Amino acid sequence: MTQQLPIKERIILGIDPGTQIMGYGVLKVLGNKPSLEAMGIMQLDKYENHYIRLAKIYSRVIGLLEEYLPDEMAIEAPFYGKNVQSMLKLGRAQGVAMAAAIARDVPIFEYAPLKIKMSITGNGRAAKEQVAYMLQKILHIPDENMLPQLDATDGLAAAMCHYYQSLEVQSDGPKYKSWKDFAEHNQSKIRK
Repeated sequence: MTQQLPIKERIILGIDPGTQIMGYGVLKVLGNKPSLEAMGIMQLDKYENHYIRLAKIYSRVIGLLEEYLPDEMAIEAPFYGKNVQSMLKLGRAQGVAMAAAIARDVPIFEYAPLKIKMSITGNGRAAKEQVAYMLQKILHIPDENMLPQLDATDGLAAAMCHYYQSLEVQSDGPKYKSWKDFAEHNQSKIRK
């Protein structure tokens, strides 16, 4: 009789930081099969004081860390837009979420929005709706479990991006920079 090894479980918390709405998604990975554990948002625009918003983000992220006990946290990096003040506020929101993870010794992985969208849709300029649609298909999420606020799926996308990145690190196979790079190195696999 052969004894089977237990399937390794991993939990990834994904955060889409924001000062108006913070999105989050929790991904459960059994072996190499990801599934949705939870996703949601935190509505912050009802608080006028920016520092109260930051305190709420910190306490909510601590709550998520204690509830789901993630092994890792993936977070979307702030991007430079036209408004420097908005970027600074977003950076503070991200920093507070990261501080919560640091306080609970949860490793943090940061991804640019372009990288996240690219890993989910294959297009770094994809719309939020496209990201949500692809996540729904990939993770087999029923329509009734999808939220109208796309910040929730953005948080889940950060977690899924991290999952994909960790697969690349684990694989011993060749790494390709793009589809073109793959095609150049795999001519026998291309139908003409």
